[in-house]
Amino acid sequence: MDNNREFLMRRLHSLLGVIPIGLFLTQHLIVNHFATQGVEEFNRAAHFMANLPFVYFLEIFVIYLPLMYHAFYGLYIAFTAKNNPGHYSYMRNMLFVAQRYTGIFLVVFIAWHVFETRFQVAIGAAEADFSMMENILSNPFMLVFYILGVVAATFHLANGLWSFFVTWGITVSEKAQRYSTYFTLLVFIVLTIIGIRALFAFV
Repeated sequence: MDNNREFLMRRLHSLLGVIPIGLFLTQHLIVNHFATQGVEEFNRAAHFMANLPFVYFLEIFVIYLPLMYHAFYGLYIAFTAKNNPGHYSYMRNMLFVAQRYTGIFLVVFIAWHVFETRFQVAIGAAEADFSMMENILSNPFMLVFYILGVVAATFHLANGLWSFFVTWGITVSEKAQRYSTYFTLLVFIVLTIIGIRALFAFV
């Protein structure tokens, strides 16, 4: 692949991972967290999101198309990338590997999640409400699958955010990258707690 073209594609991949995908994931987890306040609160939040103006436009151009590009180009990176022992520490290389594996897992998880929720709503087989997620997560296997999905997604975002800061020249120095590590670890912990609490609220 041409170096300039690959550079631009990687930059776009990095940018889309944070904006809009990272923002959507955060919003999605927060909306789901309304389940901890009861059935009515979650249904109210879900209904509000489902009835936003231009919702189909937003879903296609802000969620699905960026997500598809990020996923497919991410798979290309996952199966062609090599570790960088000369550039980063052993821990960073382990996180680099974990980023690739969680990305591969998330392609499967997100595809299933969309099929099990948004697609079922689109064909009129179900409604996007509390009972939908309650029925899905009543299966212990699916509960574990969703827990792994949430942890993989929050890790992938947080670790990807660290890479985003480096890629875009925001954290250049070693000190800045160390502080970035603390910040992205906090992002991972907070979003994971929000996501896991939401899942158990449906059980």
